[in-house]
Amino acid sequence: MQMDKTNLYKTPFSRAYWHQAMSDFKSLRMLVFAALMVAIRIALKPVGIPLAADLRISAGFFVNAYGAMVFGPVVAIFSAMISDTLGYLVYPNGIYFFPFILTEIAGSLIFALFLYRAELSATRIILCRFCVNFFVNIVMNAPIMALYYRMMMGRSYPLFDIMRIVKNLALFPLESILLIVFLRLVIPPTKKLGYVFSGTEKLRFSKKNVAVLGVLLLCSIIMIFSYVLYNYNTTSLSASYTADERLERNTEMTEWVRKELGEPDDEDLVVIIESAMTKFWDDELTYDLSIYTLDREKLAADPELTEALVRGYSKSKAAKAECLVKTGSAVAITHKKSGLHLSLTVHWMSSRRTWNLAGRNRNYDSGHMAACFSQ
Repeated sequence: MQMDKTNLYKTPFSRAYWHQAMSDFKSLRMLVFAALMVAIRIALKPVGIPLAADLRISAGFFVNAYGAMVFGPVVAIFSAMISDTLGYLVYPNGIYFFPFILTEIAGSLIFALFLYRAELSATRIILCRFCVNFFVNIVMNAPIMALYYRMMMGRSYPLFDIMRIVKNLALFPLESILLIVFLRLVIPPTKKLGYVFSGTEKLRFSKKNVAVLGVLLLCSIIMIFSYVLYNYNTTSLSASYTADERLERNTEMTEWVRKELGEPDDEDLVVIIESAMTKFWDDELTYDLSIYTLDREKLAADPELTEALVRGYSKSKAAKAECLVKTGSAVAITHKKSGLHLSLTVHWMSSRRTWNLAGRNRNYDSGHMAACFSQ
């Protein structure tokens, strides 16, 4: 069957379309181009446009869409497999889990089915980006994430992750606009080189496109703001502490607990911050603390450990440290801006604990596990 090299197809559901895709798969020129796109895509893997906390537009998706538009669905499948595998080797992040390759393949395939050998329009690109964000990033990715967490981490993962849904739907309008602008820039030189055959005449926003994207953009701004607010209110500030900051904050909490308990000379007392939570509209910062006793014999037995290192531990490291024996927990509240100590509540795990408070000795049973100090 003789193929017209400049053919455009209304849909990918034709024998001629797939014959053309297989023809490009056998083309050395197209395979070299695909290799170049894979290399660029891997190089851009860590690059993105930051929008908010844990919310960014990946630069790699522009290259993915552009490449799939040029070399078609057959080559797109193999390029996705290669870029996913090599991308992990170059930029390892977490545990490699093979099923994630399916989302890479599906995303590249959708781009190719919508853009390869097609008469491009703003509507087609908007639909294309929506399908990737919804069907791949939300619907398809959810069971794979659940499987990953269960098999690799022994934990459950919600099948419907609200924040993942919000992030993808919020980014979709802006990603669509940026992709249209990007293709308008790259298609003319690519067309001169004979890689694509569609023009950019229809890559303009009609009044209907502008109205739809305007509404979607407004919704995305609201969702992004909601996401940022939710993320701020539910993410521990201690997760972003540097090693020096963690040591400084742990030391501050240790001294506070010592002072309130009337035991300023208790050098074996170690307080570790487990979380530091606050609300966007609140002036208070709430710390969840773990209280430990330092076993100096075990500390001395490990030449790699120092007291300063142990006192700067995070929650997970402290829980595993053999030289730390957990004796209680506490909730401390400070003023967010001034750092003023507002209140401290201590819970002891041992049967009894004695300390001096306001010049008087007091005994507290584990049956009355909390002692509160406020100012």
